Formats: sequence, C-alpha cells, structure tokens
Amino acid sequence: MNRAAEVNSNASSVSLLDDLYRLVASEFDQVNALIPNQLTSDVAMVEEIGQYIVESGGKRLRPMLVLLSSQALGFKGDSHISLAAIIEFLHTATLLHDDVVDSSALRRGRATANDKWGNAPSVLVGDFLYSRAFQLMVELADLNVMAVLAAATNTIAEGEVMQLANIGNCEMSEANYREVIRCKTALLFEAAAHTGALLATSQSDDAQAVEALRCFGLHFGLAYQLIDDWLDYAGDSKLMGKNVGDDLAEGKLTLPLIRALKTASASEQQVIREAIRDRSCDQIEHIYAIVRDCGALDYTRQAAVDEGNHAIAQLDVLPTNAYVDAMRALTHYSLSRLKIGRASCRERV
Repeated sequence: MNRAAEVNSNASSVSLLDDLYRLVASEFDQVNALIPNQLTSDVAMVEEIGQYIVESGGKRLRPMLVLLSSQALGFKGDSHISLAAIIEFLHTATLLHDDVVDSSALRRGRATANDKWGNAPSVLVGDFLYSRAFQLMVELADLNVMAVLAAATNTIAEGEVMQLANIGNCEMSEANYREVIRCKTALLFEAAAHTGALLATSQSDDAQAVEALRCFGLHFGLAYQLIDDWLDYAGDSKLMGKNVGDDLAEGKLTLPLIRALKTASASEQQVIREAIRDRSCDQIEHIYAIVRDCGALDYTRQAAVDEGNHAIAQLDVLPTNAYVDAMRALTHYSLSRLKIGRASCRERV
C-alpha cells in the first residue's frame, strides 16, 4: 500500500465511523453533554484536568457500544445515556492511572495529564472519576448493571497489576499475555456491551441475547488490544497519537515480542532480551525488522482478525436491525487499522 492508498484507507475508515455516529447521533450528543456536566467540582484542578482529558479526543467506542447494544435489543428510555457516561468515566480514570504507571508523555496526540500536571494530580483526578462513575451508578439504580461494573473495575485493576508484575519478564507466555489484555482492556468493552444489553432486557427477558452481546464485547476488546499491540511495532506515531515503541521502552512484553522470542533465531532473541532487560530503544529498528521477518507481526495480526471474526459471529443470534449491523461495521472499522499500520511498517523498513 503506497502513501496515497494509506490516506484513502484512513479516510474511508473515518467515513465509516461517521456513519456509525450518525445512527446514534441524538443519544451521543446527550452523552457528550452529560460528561462535562458531571465533571463539576469545587476543586478547580479537578475540573481542569478532567476537562483536559475528556476533551482530548478519543473515539468513545465504549460509550457507543452501550448505545448500540441497548438499542439493538429495543431499549426504551434514557438511562443508557447515563450508563454510557459511566463507562467513559471508568475508561478515562484508567487512562489517567495507566499513563502514570507507564510514565507516558503522549496520548491522543497531546501531552498526557501526568506530563502536564504531574503524577499525583493525575492519580487523584482518576480517583475522582472512579467515584463519580459510582455515584452515577447509584442514580441508575440497576443492581444487575452495578454488579457487572463493580466486578469489571476490580478485575481491570487486577489486570493492571498483572501487567506491572510481568514487566521485563521474557518468559511470559502467550496465555498469560491474553489474560492480561482480557482483564485490563477487553473487560470494559465487554462490560459496555453487557450492561447495555442488561438495560434492554430488564424490559424483556432474553438471556441468549445478553450473553451474545457480552461475548461480542469481549472479543471486540481482545481484537482492539491486539491491534494496538501490533501497531506499536508496525504503526506510525502521527496516526496513532502516541509514541511508537513505547511498549519496548517500558519493558512490556506484548504478543509481537512473545512470538518473536519463540520463532526468531537465538541471536535475534538475545537482542530482544537485552532490550527488554535494559528498557532500551537503541536497537528499535533492528527489533522492528526481527518481529517482521520472523512472522511475529503476521501472527499478531491474524490473532486480531480471528478475535474480530469471533466478535462478529456472536451477533448472528440477535435481531436484524441497524444497530446490530452497526456493531458489525464497528468491528470492521477496528480491523481496518491493520491496513494503515501495514503501510507504515513497510515504509519504516
């Protein structure tokens, strides 16, 4: 894919996402109005950092999943608006905490909150967003939804600790890696689709549809994280809005490196082990070539595609309507990021 084709592919993906937003435009506008309204605080720094992070871009795919899953099952009412905002607050809180743990300086093409204000304010505002999310949950007054979200936030925290415990661990298995990304990333996508479905089925019992949407969210989230990890070795920082190679600099083992440590030559594996040990990007170009040439990038890419296909397959049991079609399209949109990354990878090498 040449640069012109890459730009056209990116434009096509943006157009697809715009079409999806239009389907739930009214609800999405309400979510976007509710979020800043719920960031009010007597502490100026809370509002300042909160507004900075929620206004820094992002596609808000998790709130969109709430809206789509609830509407797919014919939900009537407006509580899905609050639920979508809750999901976004939980996600934003994890971003604030993640950036401190990872010492990240760039997210969504802008300086991270910790880079701009420091670690302590970022952590504390993240805590504020968590607590505000739970205040909104209480107002929602749905115990089934609250149970799912309480369990999800607990497991997400465990996933973050699991990832931290495996920093620099070159013996980390693919199974352990998949459990980390299930907990720290996929689970919130799962919770978004699951709780949206629970809202709808509180009005009509359909356990099969709820389970299908829960599984859709899980596989969608796994695909999403696999693509992110693939892009860290095949992407472009300008397109991604974050620094390429961050995972290596943090000593973080993701699937491209885990696979390369099994399939690359002994000398190439040693290059990777030393970079992970030293948390060094000095050999970054060499490592890019290793993960590409040993098939680790293709392996990771296929794993993402497989999870995307698993997600789409879950939707077969659901009613035929525009919202279910939109979830299929959203999955295709997410997978389309692989096309952009592949072009970037070839240009780098």
